Amino acid sequence: MFNPQPKTKKVKKPSRSSLVKKLDTEFSIYVRRRFAVDGKASCFTCDKIDDWNKLQCGHFQSRKHYATRWDENNCQVQCVGCNVMRYGEQYKFGIHLDQIYGNGVAINLLRKAKSEFKIKDFELIDLTEYYKNKIKLLDIK
Repeated sequence: MFNPQPKTKKVKKPSRSSLVKKLDTEFSIYVRRRFAVDGKASCFTCDKIDDWNKLQCGHFQSRKHYATRWDENNCQVQCVGCNVMRYGEQYKFGIHLDQIYGNGVAINLLRKAKSEFKIKDFELIDLTEYYKNKIKLLDIK
């Protein structure tokens, strides 16, 4: 029998890991560019200056903690030496967080990282769009 309705392709839902990866990418670009001047940024823990795209998005509390993974205070620009070779320089990182953002920020991030946190796929998509827009605003400046 003839079916007059055209076949529609089923749109494949993106995997959770791909949504997290997209958000990580946009968030990392934003963190590395937000304080850059003329394309140059400085490492949060050692003050090394380099092109923002040669630096990394360092995390005070590990990325494994979703509660702080995309927290703008928890994430700062770091050079490869500090972020990888010196394991994030967590002690210096914490001291600088308290100096710049106020006493107690580091301990509050530690507590936040240990808290239960769930994020839904649509929230990952929304956050990705949010950071894409924040990056566009940086381009306007």
